[in-house]
Amino acid sequence: MTENRENQDYQHRLAAVERTLTFEVEGRICALKGLTVQVKDFPVPVGAQCQIATRHGGLIGAEVIGFRDRISVLMPLDPMNGISRGDRVRCCQGQASIEVGDELLGRVIDACGRPIDGRGHLQCQVRRQVIGRRIGPLERVRIDTAMGTGIRAVDTLLTCGRGQRMGIFSGPGVGKSVLLGMIAKNTTADVCVIALVGERGREVREFIEKDLGAQGLQRAVVVASTSEDPAPLRVRAGFVAATIAEYFRDQGKDVLLLMDSVTRIAMAQRQIGLAIDEPPATKGFTPSVFALLPSLVERSGRTAAGSVTGFYTVLVEGDDLSEPIADAMRGILDGHIWLSRDLANRGHYPAIDVLESISRIMPDVTGEPHRRRVRDIVGLIAVYRDIEDLVNIGAYAPGTSGELDRAVGAQPHINQFLQQGITEAIDPAEAGRQFEALYEAVQAPAGRAAAGPAKDKPSAAKPAAESVGLERMMAGL
Repeated sequence: MTENRENQDYQHRLAAVERTLTFEVEGRICALKGLTVQVKDFPVPVGAQCQIATRHGGLIGAEVIGFRDRISVLMPLDPMNGISRGDRVRCCQGQASIEVGDELLGRVIDACGRPIDGRGHLQCQVRRQVIGRRIGPLERVRIDTAMGTGIRAVDTLLTCGRGQRMGIFSGPGVGKSVLLGMIAKNTTADVCVIALVGERGREVREFIEKDLGAQGLQRAVVVASTSEDPAPLRVRAGFVAATIAEYFRDQGKDVLLLMDSVTRIAMAQRQIGLAIDEPPATKGFTPSVFALLPSLVERSGRTAAGSVTGFYTVLVEGDDLSEPIADAMRGILDGHIWLSRDLANRGHYPAIDVLESISRIMPDVTGEPHRRRVRDIVGLIAVYRDIEDLVNIGAYAPGTSGELDRAVGAQPHINQFLQQGITEAIDPAEAGRQFEALYEAVQAPAGRAAAGPAKDKPSAAKPAAESVGLERMMAGL
């Protein structure tokens, strides 16, 4: 215990030395341009943390975002009111860093690592740079262990592994935050780190108290940066959450990293890029945005010490998956979950469209028998989707095709399985048993399946006792 404390103290002092410049650098403001402050003869690196001393005695934080010729460009981290020409600017840190430790569990902090939950100061013994060391490709351990999310549809049809990176894609108001809260409360991970970036101010408290709850907060760390925060803080919030997740991973824990949303981080980076005259590329997004996305997502993964499993929400404009950020994220991630507005409008929650979703790691963490059953269930969903309009208008005639009849008869069972209440927690083992019950239920002969769900009317071809047993199994779904 003493050695561990001494090692933490050493690491804390070493980090302090690494982030300290060898000499004090000061400059004077020469101009303001848009959201940026220009400082002449101020040779500090990009990402350096600075303070602007106003004539009225105020201190305004700022971050270096670029330079041109002899001019350094800074973006203030606080309101710009009070800044005037000639104000003194001093460099405080070469790079942004935060304190990390077990004391963070159950706390809510901002993008600078400061607590905002009113529960006092943090006294962590370790400090880490926000932009951490990247993991080499061969340092990563293969993903071969499933991780439960507590979401029945995900754990069975879209099984995730420890260290996987998954995206949650949807338009606004389809249930991303609710789904994240369910995962945070019900996951089998040891620690949950949640980044709420660009949210409305009221939504942070709502998520913590309503979606996450006291039980989920006990083993979680929440990093919040609301929509009124300056762009550098919104970008930093994502990297702060990744840094905290890496700390717990290095302690040998399995960490779940939930980030809501990557789209707002990308918009903040676009704002920074345009402020330093970076040319816009795809639909106004600057090249630095598409360089930032992989550097953020690649922070997740599995190492010999532990794992960071990432779930990243992507806000899709106009429900268009070809939108630039959505398209780029799908190419980076190990799978994605699509939340359908059509399903949400029908009251089907979580509104997961299984046909539009995929988990690329699923073959590595499940057995062939399970995958075969998944293919069969997904096939039934696809067949029913093709004839759904005919069924709804009464134009479908039972008996036309055995496959179609089976898909129609299985649909009520499948819909019942895919829906789940907000407070309903299901462990992976129970989800597996319920999936087996579903699979058995949809194996009925085509003639009986077309007549409706097996639990509604016992069939003469099936003993009444067996039908009652199946009804009880399906009632648990």
